[in-house]
Amino acid sequence: MSILADENTRVVVQGITGNEGSFHARKCIEYGTKVVAGCVPGKGGTRFDDKVPIFNTVDRVVKEAGANTALVFVPPPFAADAIMEDAEAGIGLIVVITDGIPVQDMVLVKHYLRGKPSRVIGPNCPGIMSPGKTKVGIMPAHVFKPGHVGVLSRSGTLTYETVSQLTAAGLGQSTCIGVGGDPIIGSTFADLLPLFEADPDTSAVVMLGEIGGAAEQRAAEVIKTMTKPVIALIVGTTAPPGRRMGHAGAIITGGGSTASAKADALRAVGVTIVPNPTEIGATAKRVLSAAPGGAPLPSPSGRRRG
Repeated sequence: MSILADENTRVVVQGITGNEGSFHARKCIEYGTKVVAGCVPGKGGTRFDDKVPIFNTVDRVVKEAGANTALVFVPPPFAADAIMEDAEAGIGLIVVITDGIPVQDMVLVKHYLRGKPSRVIGPNCPGIMSPGKTKVGIMPAHVFKPGHVGVLSRSGTLTYETVSQLTAAGLGQSTCIGVGGDPIIGSTFADLLPLFEADPDTSAVVMLGEIGGAAEQRAAEVIKTMTKPVIALIVGTTAPPGRRMGHAGAIITGGGSTASAKADALRAVGVTIVPNPTEIGATAKRVLSAAPGGAPLPSPSGRRRG
C-alpha cells in the first residue's frame, strides 16, 4: 500500500490553466492519476483539454467532482488563500508546488490550519509519488519503480537522484514525498515518519536532509521509537555559516543546524548515514540485505538497523 495518496486519490489542480499547472496536470493524467477537476476563478464551466471540468471554487469541486486532494500551482501572492480555501472546503491532502510564498503568508496558513484535519505537503516541493499508483506533483515518473522503500526529502532534485539509484539497485519505492525546502512547511519528517512505520508495505526509509533548522533532530526523536531501518543523507557539509545554500530554509544559523550536528543526532538513534550522494542506492541495499533474512518486508516486531 501507499501512504497519503494511491490509485483512489481524487485530485483537483488549482491553477490548471497556467504554464506549470497545465504541463504537470497532463503528466499526472498520463501516469494514471485521477485528476477530477481544475479550479481557476473566472473559468468555471470550461474544460481543460476538453476533458477535465474547471470550477470557480474548491467548494464546488468537492461537492460536484468529489475531490479529496489538491495540487496547488497558484502564483505565490495567492497561494496562501488557495491553501486555506482547500482546508475550508474539506480537502484532506493539500500538495503545494508553488515556490516563493512569503514566509508571513505561511505563518498565517499554519495558524489557520490548527485543529483542522487537512494535511499540507510543501510548499516549494516536488509533491508525492506512489509508484504504479498515482503521481501528485512534478516528479519524473520514469525513474520510479514500485517496491518497499519509502523516501522523504527536503530536496526535489536529490529525490530524483536517490530514486534512480534505488531503482538501479533493484529497490523499488512504496511512497516518495518531497516535504519542501522553505523555512515553514506543512508536514515535517517527524510528522511523516510514523506513517511509513505504520505502512506494512514499507520496509525501510531513506531520508534526505540538509543544513538549516532542526527538522532532522526532531526526526531523530521519532526514529528512536521506530522498528524499521532508516538511511539518511545530510547535504551541505561544506556550507559556510550564515549563507543560504539553495533552499530558503537551508542556512546555518547555529551549531545544531550544521550537517555534522544533524548526522550525529541521527547516528545516535541508529540511523545509517550515507557518506556521499553517490552511495545512496548501495547503502540502502546493504542495509536491507543485512536485515533479518534479507527479506524485502519488515518483520512485525524488533528493531532493524544498518
